[in-house]
Amino acid sequence: MKPPLPGRARLARHLPILQWTQGYDRDTLTSDAIAAVIVTIMLIPQSLAYALLAGLPEEMGLYASILPLVAYAVFGTSRALAVGPVAVVSLMTAAAVGNLGLTDPAQIAVAAGTLALISGLILTVLGLLRLGFVANFLSHPVIAGFITASGVLIATSQFKHILGVEAHGHSLPTLLGSLLENLAAMNPITAVIGVAATAFLFWVRKGLKPLLLRSGFGARSADILTKAGPVGAVAVTTLAVWVLGLNGYGVAIVGEVPMGLPPLTLPAFDADLWSSLFVSALLISIIGFVESVSVAQTLAAKKRQRIVPDQELVGLGTANIAASVTGGYPVTGGFARSVVNFDAGAETPAAGAFTAIGILLAALLLTPLLYFLPKATLAATIIVAVLSLVDFSILSRTWRYSRVDFAAVAATIVLTLGFGVETGVSAGVILSIGLFLYKTSRPHVAEVGLVPGTQHFRNILRHTVETDPTLVTLRIDESLYFANARFLEDYVYDRVARDEPIRNVVLMCSAVNEIDMSALESLEEINRRLSDMGITLHLSEVKGPVMDRLKRSHFLDDMTGQVFLSQYDAQRALGSRHGVESA
Repeated sequence: MKPPLPGRARLARHLPILQWTQGYDRDTLTSDAIAAVIVTIMLIPQSLAYALLAGLPEEMGLYASILPLVAYAVFGTSRALAVGPVAVVSLMTAAAVGNLGLTDPAQIAVAAGTLALISGLILTVLGLLRLGFVANFLSHPVIAGFITASGVLIATSQFKHILGVEAHGHSLPTLLGSLLENLAAMNPITAVIGVAATAFLFWVRKGLKPLLLRSGFGARSADILTKAGPVGAVAVTTLAVWVLGLNGYGVAIVGEVPMGLPPLTLPAFDADLWSSLFVSALLISIIGFVESVSVAQTLAAKKRQRIVPDQELVGLGTANIAASVTGGYPVTGGFARSVVNFDAGAETPAAGAFTAIGILLAALLLTPLLYFLPKATLAATIIVAVLSLVDFSILSRTWRYSRVDFAAVAATIVLTLGFGVETGVSAGVILSIGLFLYKTSRPHVAEVGLVPGTQHFRNILRHTVETDPTLVTLRIDESLYFANARFLEDYVYDRVARDEPIRNVVLMCSAVNEIDMSALESLEEINRRLSDMGITLHLSEVKGPVMDRLKRSHFLDDMTGQVFLSQYDAQRALGSRHGVESA
């Protein structure tokens, strides 16, 4: 095959569909179609359930699982990421729309669509500006803590449907208080349905596949039947409510779900609404992007494929814009669904497009069958799905490894549970950035000496090395910028104040990738003050890009000492004639 023309190659960077459709054959089509069938079976009850979690009409979950999947297939770079409604984003949507105080279902739906549009625009603009790196400022332990707390909140919020009681609130204390207050009004029949469905789905997740394998089913058949567990729960409980007329005994049901194509809708372009939703949309965009990229990169690595974070922003952005104009709400890549898609054999994003066709057929043909579907079953589906997100072991792991990380994770969990998801994710973002600034503002600086018989230099506190009483070498293990520039000044002054014989100070810059203007001014000040003390300042092992920038300043001309290619050269040139000492 001839290599693509440069123009087509440039276009393919922005339209990944042009890449994966090359060489698309019957075998790939078969693999994608099989994966789509399995994911569709899984997604139908999930999409209904997540819309319920978001406080929206159930059909909006179906609508959010059609055109957004097609949009991502065109613009996304992951071959296995399954886009659609997910638990955490649904909970954040419920909180964002709930804060508006709307009561009209039509206005609530419009607000959710507007939220998707704002989120989509944010993601798309970030992608076009190549700002995908901003996700790196979110600490993964902090995100894990937020998702764990969100899982607890989501599961707790569904107990009202499991028990058939009224309960409100966006934080754990308010939810539990509301549940306890209304517990006396529990509907026993609803509780039986909810508890039974939850127990059944937990058993399906853990015990059905081994049972099927022991019964002689093939691995693929057993896997498909296991993934269809929620569909079985939906079918059985819906049939029971219909046959026994349980809705007449207070069992809450989904009711009429509109049948037909997703409606073409226009989000609201109201300035007040946009300003009210913007922060929520930004937080949803950040969390959704981080979650999607994490799972996409994990799955891509298994097949040695490549994910382009900036293009992923565009893919997720267009998916959300598509959701906003087709009656949906914010979407992102789901972890469990993507793993199922991958394990089912999806080869290209076409699997997502085929899944969209399956959901579309469900919206066209199956919605009348959902009338008697009990909300308790959907709640059970949510609880079983989200409890897999809960991982409190992150607390013990961070406690053992880093108390600072532990404090950030614990604070994120407590704030999310205590004050809701928006406060929690805001705290997570702030704590992640604060954690980064704290760690880099106090960089590790090691005084090093020569390892005997080598040209290597190591920390004098960790190794037996040779040092010179007139020479101090400080290895800086961090880039220098405004937040740590003063720390370096103080460190150098404290060190030279302790020893009278010091005549030379070498800053070993092998780990320094950047020196900003504030740090440059600090180096100039260090140079001046050391000169006043009769001490000469030198640099060693300065990286090329850093050296290029230093050459554009007056610092090298004003520096009292030299720049050495290696620390060994500095040691030989500056070492005292009186010999060395062991440290």
